[in-house]
Amino acid sequence: MSLSRKKSFGYIVLVLFLGAMIGSALGEIIGLILPDGVVKQFFLNSVSGGIEPATLNAVLFSITVGFKIKLNVVGIVGIVIAAYILRWY
Repeated sequence: MSLSRKKSFGYIVLVLFLGAMIGSALGEIIGLILPDGVVKQFFLNSVSGGIEPATLNAVLFSITVGFKIKLNVVGIVGIVIAAYILRWY
C-alpha cells in the first residue's frame, strides 16, 4: 500500500493560485505599511499579464470574458510555499 496519493491537476492549480493570491495580497499590505524607498518599491514591483476583455454580442444577450493577473515578489514566495505545502498534503 502506497502512502502517496495522486493529486488532480485542478487541485494543484487551485493551491498554487491561492498561494499566489495570498502572497500578492500580503505584498500589497507590506507595501502600504513601509515608508517610501527602495524596500517599498521592491515589494510593490509586480508583473501583470492576462487576456483583455472580449465581448460577444448576440441578439438576446452579450458575454464579456477576460482576466488579468498581477503578481509581485511576495506572490512568488506564496507560490513556493504553497508548492512546498502541497508536497506534504
